[in-house]
Amino acid sequence: MPQRTQNINGVLYVYEDHATWDTTTKNAKHARHYIGKMVDNVFVPNKKYLLEQELKTEKEKKPGPVPAIASTREFCGATYLFDQIGGKLGITADLKSCFPDFWKQLLSIAYYLILEDKNPLTRFPRWAQNHRHPCGASISSQRSSDLFGAITEDAKQKFFLLQAKRRLEDEYLAYDTTSVSSYSELIKQVRYGRNKDHEPLPQINLAILFGQSSRLPVYYRKLAGNINDVSTIQHLIRDLSFLEIDKVKLVMDRGFYSESNINALFEKHYKFLIGIEHSLSFVKTTLDSVRDSMKTRAFYSSDYGINYYSKTIEWSYKAKKPRSGTIETGTRRVYLHLYFDDQRAVDDKIVFNKLLDTLEEEITTKRRTQEHEPLYQKYYDISTTPVRGISIIPKQDAITEVEKNYGYFALMSNDIKNPIEALVIYRLKDLAEKAFPNLKERLNMRRTSVSSEQNLEGKLFVQFLALIYLSYISKAMSDQKLYKTMTMQELLDDLDIIECFGYPGHRVQCGEITKKQKSLYAALGVEVPSLV
Repeated sequence: MPQRTQNINGVLYVYEDHATWDTTTKNAKHARHYIGKMVDNVFVPNKKYLLEQELKTEKEKKPGPVPAIASTREFCGATYLFDQIGGKLGITADLKSCFPDFWKQLLSIAYYLILEDKNPLTRFPRWAQNHRHPCGASISSQRSSDLFGAITEDAKQKFFLLQAKRRLEDEYLAYDTTSVSSYSELIKQVRYGRNKDHEPLPQINLAILFGQSSRLPVYYRKLAGNINDVSTIQHLIRDLSFLEIDKVKLVMDRGFYSESNINALFEKHYKFLIGIEHSLSFVKTTLDSVRDSMKTRAFYSSDYGINYYSKTIEWSYKAKKPRSGTIETGTRRVYLHLYFDDQRAVDDKIVFNKLLDTLEEEITTKRRTQEHEPLYQKYYDISTTPVRGISIIPKQDAITEVEKNYGYFALMSNDIKNPIEALVIYRLKDLAEKAFPNLKERLNMRRTSVSSEQNLEGKLFVQFLALIYLSYISKAMSDQKLYKTMTMQELLDDLDIIECFGYPGHRVQCGEITKKQKSLYAALGVEVPSLV
């Protein structure tokens, strides 16, 4: 590979010139791969280049059986499960394709994150001593950091694309975001924002797509910590183009609604199902006209314990043509679905009154917050006198306006006409919401503990790999109703105690497997191991 140098701000950097052929433009493309710098006319390689050379050396070792020199005894039941899941979902094959030099190490770290709940990567060597896993060797904390840094954006995007081609056909994609706190001042996208864990820490945001029927994550993207949900849709639309999905269908909660977002989805001919506020004028008008009638038996679903009403409306479409700059206007058909849920009405009442309690306490104790100022003005008349001090009088009209909407919610779609079908699909949206606690808690991600942008990207990717396995197991447990008798942790613990044994000159043998363990493998769609 040709090596050249480039002077940047007085420092002489060394790079390799990577040439590729662009089949579209029929021209050669060149990319610079920086491998180190010159110091006093001596080449000093960077960490990424050293890791690549180390992995290349390992790869070039002569293949063939290595004689065993000692007997081994390792836990293998849970890691065997992950091996099989990786094969079924094509994760292993796709990782080999995208990361040919260190895919085994990435899998081993992902396995560790799943099994060693909340434990830091510094404990990986201890875990590796008694577990059978893909790379079969210990990975130090520094080595894992180097591996994270070696994960390139191109390779990561290629993995997303390969996985999308395997699993995405004609299903809705649930889209949501979460916040991840960080103490690092070296990560550019760390910002103070509205932390979804209500913690006073700088953060990054993470957006993720889940398959509605597969219940598996297909894609994620890191966002700056001060980016709100509604502004992410435009970027998501651009990101979806590279996944090469023929029929994009998105399900989103009301935090992503805006007129511009709906117009953008129409412009790309994407199907969508989105939650919307009942305070929107066209929703309020429709709801006020059917509020009482939709509570009757004719609009009640016994299967779902909910009242419903649907109406076809015209959406005023507006889009700017990219070439001419002219504004295209027109109408598009959408389905407005309204619902009333008795239990939700009770919950809404409790939540709203707790909010009012909080607001009143903040006002009377002089601990008002900037965030709540609009709410103080909306729901109270506030006065202060030298004698009586602070006086608050509730604005009953504003409170009544909220109370009359207890239990009501609205969905809008340009695809799903049936309100019950829309409700079923929308409820699956919480798959993404439920995945985030798994990501944060089980995968040790509530706080980022990396010091560089590149390492953060790499660690997020490996945690995403682990999330795919967790999501597969969770779906299987739900489908087989295993959650009625055990937690996911209990299932993994039951399988993790299965041992395998290695003897010099013999294949590795699996130990005894109980009837219960066999049934768990069957429920998860995996054959019982015999020889490992």
